[in-house]
Amino acid sequence: MEKIEVGEVFLISDENDAEQEVEVIGTVTIEGTDYAAVSFVEDLQEETDEDIDIFFLKVDEEGDLAAIESDDEFEKVSAAFDEMMSEEQ
Repeated sequence: MEKIEVGEVFLISDENDAEQEVEVIGTVTIEGTDYAAVSFVEDLQEETDEDIDIFFLKVDEEGDLAAIESDDEFEKVSAAFDEMMSEEQ
């Protein structure tokens, strides 16, 4: 399985099947599962003081990004990324 790298850009489809470019802004491994924090490339390129939307995705066995299915899993991933970001500051 290939590792997802920070800075990689992917196309994802939204609920209306419109494709959006997202960039990986962070990765973390929890209990043997890799997760990626991504944001829309368009938002990252804009110089603004507004907060950007960040999404957490799971890396499946094939190395593809997939939605996180449960609230518990999302909370774990969100907390891990929050902790990682606060350590970097």
